Order: sequence, then C-alpha cells, then structure tokens
Amino acid sequence: MSHKLSFLLISILLSTYFASAQKTYLFVGSYNENKDSSGIYVYRFDPANGQLQPVTTAKGMLNPSYLTISEDGNYIYTAAQSKKKDDGRIGSYVFDRKNGSVGFINEQSSGGANPVYVTGHKNGQWLVNGNYSGSSISVFPLNDGGSVGAAKQVIPFVDSSVMKSRQKQSHIHAVFFSPDFRYIFSPDLGADKIRGYRFDEQQDEPLRTTDRPFTRTAPGSGPRHMAFHPNGKYVYSIEEMSGTVTAYKYAADKLDSIQTITAHVAEGVTDYGSADIHFSPDGRFLYATTRGKENLIFTYSVNARNGRIKLIGSEGTGGNHPRNFVIDPTGKFLLVANMISGNVVVFERNMKTGKLRKTGTELTMKGPSCLKFREYAD
Repeated sequence: MSHKLSFLLISILLSTYFASAQKTYLFVGSYNENKDSSGIYVYRFDPANGQLQPVTTAKGMLNPSYLTISEDGNYIYTAAQSKKKDDGRIGSYVFDRKNGSVGFINEQSSGGANPVYVTGHKNGQWLVNGNYSGSSISVFPLNDGGSVGAAKQVIPFVDSSVMKSRQKQSHIHAVFFSPDFRYIFSPDLGADKIRGYRFDEQQDEPLRTTDRPFTRTAPGSGPRHMAFHPNGKYVYSIEEMSGTVTAYKYAADKLDSIQTITAHVAEGVTDYGSADIHFSPDGRFLYATTRGKENLIFTYSVNARNGRIKLIGSEGTGGNHPRNFVIDPTGKFLLVANMISGNVVVFERNMKTGKLRKTGTELTMKGPSCLKFREYAD
C-alpha cells in the first residue's frame, strides 16, 4: 500500500472517529400554555443529513419561550411564564450530556411581566433577561450547581413612541452581549431605541450607564433582535413593525447607522411582524424572518469590508409565524420554528450561494418559539 493511500485511509478513519465522538443537540423552547405539558424539547441532531431524533422533554414551567445554554453546556436557562399578566419566571435546568436527561433546579421572579429573552455571560456567573410587558432589564447571579439567584439589578424604563397601538410604553425585546462581553445592548420596541450599558462583571450590580445610553431607531420601526457580524465590526438590528434591517458600525458602546434595507415583500403594511436575525458561521450571509401574512425568511449577502448587505432572495418558512430560527454549527442546515402552526422546518443551506432548500425533515409540537444548538464531546 502506498504512503499516499495509507495517509488517505488514516484521514478518513480519524474524521469518522471525531465525527462519532461529537454529539450535537437541539434544544427547543415553546409556548406550551400549560405547565403540565412538555415545554422544553431535546433532540439529537445529525449534522451529516439534518435528521433529528427525539431524546427527552421537560414539563413543569409555563411558556418557557426562550432558552439559553450555559457556557459549559451543563445548564439550560429559560425565560418562562411569558405572555401572562403576572411577573415572569427565570428557570434553571441541568442537562446530562451522556444520557440526554433534563432536570429542574430552581426558578426566580424575572422582575417583570412577559420575559422574552435571556442570555448568559461567558464567565458562567451572570444571566441577563429582558421583560417585554414589564419594560425592564434584570440581572441574576448564577450559583455553583447551576441555580439562579434572586435578581441583583432590575432597571425599568418609562418611554413610548409614535405607533400608539403598540408603543404606549417601553417593550424590551432582547438583551445581547457585545462580542467581548463588556457591553449589553437591548432593543426597546416600544421606544424605538437600542439601549446600551457597560457590563462590569466584578460589581454587585453589573449594568453601568455609558456616555451613549441609547441609539435611536426610525420612528415606528420597533427594533426587536440583533446579530453581530463575526468580525465584530458591525451589528444588524431587525425591526419588527417597519419590516426592515438596519446595519450599524460598531465600536465599544457606539452604534452608527450605515444602511437600512427591507425585510418584506408586501407594501403599505403598518406592522410587518419581523422576528429573528442571524449570520451564517462564515459571516458571508445574513438571514431574517418576517411573520404574519408573509412568513418568509430573507437571505442577504454581506460585504464584510463596509458592512452593507444586499437582498438575494426569500423563501417560505413552511409554516405560520416564524418566531425564531437557528443555523447548525456546521453551517449546512438552518431550522425555523413556526410558532402558530406548531412546526420546526429543516432547510439545507448552500454555503456558496446562501440559498435555502427544504429537506423534508420537520418536527411538530405546540408553540415552538426558540431553537438552540450545542455540541458536546463524547
């Protein structure tokens, strides 16, 4: 056997071994409307073909609508009791990567009604939450063993904007750490602002005001979610009501607008219902969803030199109300959670062109609203 052939066989064997030694899980949060029904779902994901195998579910929390996975992968944190008048809850679960089981740890008040987004600091010691109806940001310490402590800081907002049917008050719709975890940015749909704070992880109350406490967006736009480009120079905000994406040049706590582009097809609509936004892992393509009558996912090419984006196509999401979507760690597949129709649709992603194609793989459940991937070594 030649040395070249031997090397090829060894390479194939090694790649097969490492692929088999890696487990990829998909975590799904939902609006279950009944805490005695399954609210969190776990699937084993095959990155070779996009297939999904059910592993387990977790009950006991009402509307665990948004999830985040801890930096070490051992814990699931959820914004729960969403879309209810009472204060929401922040829940903690332990995840066993070996057998795929999920176990409840504890919960805390979210500090306001209708929590819709939760994210963790890379140091594993802090969790930040956004309360939509409660118009506030709350910060929680994380304890050894994964439990959530009582909120150390709750910052309420009293603000409004031009669309009185939806903007009579502030509505915090998300909270995002900057790539270096030194800042928090929070789209406020009700005030047409992206709020910004310095995050000092050493302080008992980590959120600190900056010289630029917010960035104004277009009146009636309703900023909802954000995505940082992998190069860290640009950030993009999807605006729910105006159906647009705005690109910003990013540095420290400053966002400077460089472009606004449509994320809709129909014209003359007062509220497009745009929802989620994410980059491909290589940063070459940006994707955004619009709910309501259109139920589309839009694909944009990205000029990494100047931050500008160009619309290159759109695709039906295969369901109603694409609230959230995610791209798998390989970049080969994109999954969309259609909340109202109750299905998660798997698309294959052309990594050269960015275009999407339905694979035929689909999950069904009540109210899927959040998708998170995590890879684990065996």
